[in-house]
Amino acid sequence: MTVLNIENVSKKYQLHQKGNSNDDLRDTLTRWSKNILKPSSKKSKTEEFWALKDINLEVKQGDRLGLVGANGAGKSTLLKVLSQITEPTTGIVRVKGRMASLLEVGTGFHPELTGRENIFLNGAILGMHKSEILKHFEAIVEFAGISKFIDTPVKRYSSGMYVRLGFAIAAHLEPEILVVDEVLAVGDADFQKKSIGKMRDVSNSGRTLIFVSHNLTAVQGLCDKGAYLRGGELIKYGKIDEVVNEYVKTVSKFQLKQNWATPEEGPGNEQVRIKSISLLSNETIVRDNFDTRTPLKMTFEYWNLMDSAELNVSLFLYSMTGECVFNIGDDAKIYKKGIVSSECLIPGDFLNDGSYYISVMIVKDRLAPVYFFEDALAFDIIDYREGTDWYGKWPGAIRPKMISINSVQKELL
Repeated sequence: MTVLNIENVSKKYQLHQKGNSNDDLRDTLTRWSKNILKPSSKKSKTEEFWALKDINLEVKQGDRLGLVGANGAGKSTLLKVLSQITEPTTGIVRVKGRMASLLEVGTGFHPELTGRENIFLNGAILGMHKSEILKHFEAIVEFAGISKFIDTPVKRYSSGMYVRLGFAIAAHLEPEILVVDEVLAVGDADFQKKSIGKMRDVSNSGRTLIFVSHNLTAVQGLCDKGAYLRGGELIKYGKIDEVVNEYVKTVSKFQLKQNWATPEEGPGNEQVRIKSISLLSNETIVRDNFDTRTPLKMTFEYWNLMDSAELNVSLFLYSMTGECVFNIGDDAKIYKKGIVSSECLIPGDFLNDGSYYISVMIVKDRLAPVYFFEDALAFDIIDYREGTDWYGKWPGAIRPKMISINSVQKELL
């Protein structure tokens, strides 16, 4: 059964431009005073901005839909349209069932009312009777962890308390459709774990979940379908893994291969010239992206322009923050003029998720650098997890897989 039907939805905003953005305060005040004394007949410039462009989506009951895309892609605007916070400029949205939305910190709260009063207010907005709200009241307060402040006006709450209470209300008042935007961006590890568990409970009960987060691991772990937005347009809709792969492939600044046809074109000097360097998955299956499980193979070729030289290759792997993860080298050998090839294998279940780059040095006589090829390759490792509800950032540059240990329990005599 279709619970959400989005047909040709577009949203346009009018951007008004007055004056020069480079004006300082004195210029602004001068122009303002002139306008008071002598009103100008010139109208302010207006620019159209389409936050959404002809979006078409059909969401079935029980679907777990993850929206992905960069900042400004239109995800939050789409959620506001779905939640009837804003009207679409064109198109139709049909919703079947009760929808609860957690979009921004404090959305739906009255700042002067207490936490208790806001729970009943939100329940009433959802069309619930007082008896239904009372049924879930204790669970909401316990989940949010605000029992000491339940009778305090929410304007005195921290952003974390706001989000915890807002999510607890949205998730516990049994909506048919739950819409959540970046709930994992605020809160500690315990709250993240509880939130993910609650959203999984909601989806397992046959209700529909629409989830937005920049944490792609959490999106993949929770959702079975995905929609990739870019510049207000729907780029891809389908299985969540396929959608996330398309998004990562598009936005990541990969540099997985470089090659040059002749020694004259390649970087280097009068002794050596770079011919090619590439990084591929060391598997029979061709992958568009690498995750923490993927074994990698770097292949490096260069022209040796010396008659005879003892050479070896030294490889440096850096994190994007500049820390050297490792430096390794192959065995030094004597080479004549010609093409020299080297390979480096990086096992799967070794690197942590994150961004990395590779630099390569050609060394002569095991000591003297001949040429240093900096920032030769750049690549991303996507997170992959199973058997855990924790989707926060795993610290460190490496993450070797832990081998299972057989545990034996001895009974007390």
